Amino acid sequence: MAGLTEVLLPYRIMEQDASSSSSHSSPTDAVSFFGLCLVLGIACRHLLRGTRVPYTLALLILGIGLGSIEYGTHHRLGKIGDGIRLWANIDPDLLLAVFLPALLFESSFSMEVHQIKRCLAQMIFLAGPGVLISTFCLGSALKFTFLYDWSWKTSLLLGGLLSATDPVAVVALLKDLGASKKLTTIIEGESMMNDGELVAYIANTLIFILSGVIIAEGILDGDDNFKNGYSWAYLILLYVYVQVSRFIVVGVLYPFLRYFGYGLDWKEATILIWSGLRGPVALSLSLSVKRASDSSTVLDSKTGTLFVFFTGGIVLLTLIVNGSTTQFILSLLHMDKLLAAKHRKLGYTKYEMLNKAIEAFGELGDDEELGPADWPTVKRYITSLNNLEGESVHPIGASEDDDNNLYPANLNDIRIRMLNGVQAAYWVMLDEGRITQTTANLLMQSVDEALDLVSHEPLCDWNGLKTNVKFPSYYKLLQVGFVPQKLALYLTVERLESACYICAAFLRAHRMARWQLHDLLGESDVASIVIKESEAEGQEARKFLEDVRAAFPQVLRVVKTRQVTHSVLNHLIDYIQNCEKIGLLEEKEMLHLHDAVQTDFKKLLRCPPLVKIPKMSDLISVHPLFGALPSSVSAPLQGSTQETVKLCGLTLYKEGFKPNGIWLISNGVVKWTIKSIKNKHSLHPAFTHGSTLGLYEVLSGKSNICDMITDSVVLCFFVEREKILSVLSLDPSLEDFLWQESAIVLVKLLLPQIFEKIALQDLRALVSERSIMKLYIRGETIEVPQHSIGFLLEGFIKIQGAEELVASPAALLPSHGSLIFESLKSSGITGASFSYQGSRYQVETRARVIIFDMAAFEADCTLQRSSWISPSADRPHRSLGREPRGLMSWPENFYNPRQHNQIPEGIDRQANSLSAKAMHLSIYGSMVKYQMVH
Repeated sequence: MAGLTEVLLPYRIMEQDASSSSSHSSPTDAVSFFGLCLVLGIACRHLLRGTRVPYTLALLILGIGLGSIEYGTHHRLGKIGDGIRLWANIDPDLLLAVFLPALLFESSFSMEVHQIKRCLAQMIFLAGPGVLISTFCLGSALKFTFLYDWSWKTSLLLGGLLSATDPVAVVALLKDLGASKKLTTIIEGESMMNDGELVAYIANTLIFILSGVIIAEGILDGDDNFKNGYSWAYLILLYVYVQVSRFIVVGVLYPFLRYFGYGLDWKEATILIWSGLRGPVALSLSLSVKRASDSSTVLDSKTGTLFVFFTGGIVLLTLIVNGSTTQFILSLLHMDKLLAAKHRKLGYTKYEMLNKAIEAFGELGDDEELGPADWPTVKRYITSLNNLEGESVHPIGASEDDDNNLYPANLNDIRIRMLNGVQAAYWVMLDEGRITQTTANLLMQSVDEALDLVSHEPLCDWNGLKTNVKFPSYYKLLQVGFVPQKLALYLTVERLESACYICAAFLRAHRMARWQLHDLLGESDVASIVIKESEAEGQEARKFLEDVRAAFPQVLRVVKTRQVTHSVLNHLIDYIQNCEKIGLLEEKEMLHLHDAVQTDFKKLLRCPPLVKIPKMSDLISVHPLFGALPSSVSAPLQGSTQETVKLCGLTLYKEGFKPNGIWLISNGVVKWTIKSIKNKHSLHPAFTHGSTLGLYEVLSGKSNICDMITDSVVLCFFVEREKILSVLSLDPSLEDFLWQESAIVLVKLLLPQIFEKIALQDLRALVSERSIMKLYIRGETIEVPQHSIGFLLEGFIKIQGAEELVASPAALLPSHGSLIFESLKSSGITGASFSYQGSRYQVETRARVIIFDMAAFEADCTLQRSSWISPSADRPHRSLGREPRGLMSWPENFYNPRQHNQIPEGIDRQANSLSAKAMHLSIYGSMVKYQMVH
């Protein structure tokens, strides 16, 4: 519709010139020419895809061909020819009004706001004083060397017209060759300041074809300027002038370009000179001048035709010469070469691609319906993986050996990877509904600003967020008693919500990026430096959240409630739309449910939730351990439970000391350290709400394994050791459940590189659904299957065929396992004092062992991610016990024993039910109302 309007509006304002338009011309002729242009544009773009030839160059040549047939032969083009003549007489003001906005929009829309801000001064210098200098230089050269007897106004007009650059070809080339973003931003920004995607494509196509037509008309119209050959010589001379004027502009402004924005070195200045291509902006201006010259007293029609000829010729020459040789200039200046680290990274990535290809072939290479496929045949088609030379060498490990760990390029590269990971985490959180679009924009901008400084400073993306994270100036007044509590809560939530979102998202994104970086680089020294920088950056964000929790404890709960509500509604929208895609819901049904959820969205925006701080009895009842216990057991314990608030930095218990009770964490963060093991494989050694600390030590009677120190203000409950042991004497059937619960914390302490990233609720799902716990007596044999991990909870065993005595607690790894265990072996963790490897173990005393089926757990998680009811394949996987029944199911009375019909040998049925209940409490908290099924 927009394209049709562009055609019809010009026609209404066309001047009906009998000499240039047939008397029987109609609007359909203009539409026919417009359609032909689009077809030619699509054909050129398709045929020239993958080549270095700009499709606009082909359009200009095609325009010249069409004009030659229409104006230079007796055959003409019929209705198409009538359309050409109509477009050739378009009103000049309308020409600019239609085409320039489209070109401006396309250029500005494709640029990054952050880089525009940094390069704004450089762009203004080039588009302001630079254009004036270029106009004066070109105008003077035209006045004194061209024998057309042009006035100063005419000469300067053409000089100014040719000063408008358009880097469409060279910018695409620079991006393909991996040139710096700052260079492409400066070049593209200059043209934007002088001067979009479908609309810009239409404008480009029409301008280039129409220019070619008018050039052909001028040449074939008997103009003496083209017969004597002077104009062709002047065109070559004008091209030289254009390049010289560009050199003068960049040379004069070089001190300013070097000082402002990202700066500019002499190599980049050379590319800036050579990249001054001309394009549709200059052509549209020349077409406007040509049409205006037909009725002007200052310019005659022949001068207008020369303007189009010279402009089209310069566009043609800059596209052919400058555009095609930019790659050579980049190579000559060594700007297209990759650093050694980049080459190593590229080679390493190719080997990883080969592994992924083999993995994909293994999954898809054989099926029941079509049978097997032939790998050599498949590999012949994957030419991108050919010519792999040498062995796969980790890029960071290699560089550390060669350059003493820390040469700057490597450190900068790791910082960039880290920040890119942080930015990717922000996108995931935005998609999940954890943050709003406004918050996401602030977070993204802070990363962009930090990326500019990776070569000069440590990670500093927090600096861009500081101004948005602060208490309101009036918050102390709100704590005074005379302010109504609801009003005080409303005002504080409104002001602190955004700051809390920013801090929480910042800490979460950095934590996710640190894990990814650690997975990629392992224990690399250069990676450790960046990880420490990231941890140091989070101190202020963590401090702010602690201040909020101390001053307004209800605010964080309100913010989290609102965040979760928004996220749940987002998931419901995705779920409903997916059900419609796969045919479970018709469109009308989907729209009905969609409208219902949207109504809830509006309610959330109009009436944000204001929640109260729950009572102690409510808090402890939803703790997974306490809430899962039968009421006959939990009621006596609740009376002896001590509620306490621990400030940041206080010790709950110390390594090596005798345990005196357990700690149930209701809110806050607790960090652990183990001095005797000195495990450096943990990036985030922390336990949060829902954790039960000290239970293993109480059950086993051993000294505390580690130090537990609060890393924030922590709301927790303390239960004395004697009370827990008395529960076992009252109801021995609870023993298995308590041992299972203790294993959740133990696995994170002993094998953090595997279990640290698994959420607490997922660990409970693993314990409840994919584990076997069994008691062994002296002389029995313990087997740890492949792809499984065992943990010795109590007792003593020996590796079969060895004399070394293995004492609890210990991690038991199989002798031959999946890749995850090979990575553990390569990292040296299998040789640690708490980890042992063997296929069989001989029991020396009464021993309790729990074995996790990791392969089945990973398969279940993969199935959850790829399930047809999953809203998005890129979302984090859900716990095994979170699967809803039916299309729309909420978790009240949710307990479903379907996965527990076959209780593993050695597990008491009630203990398994209690573990399942604890798992669901960990996921849904107070929403779960169980009716125990015996």
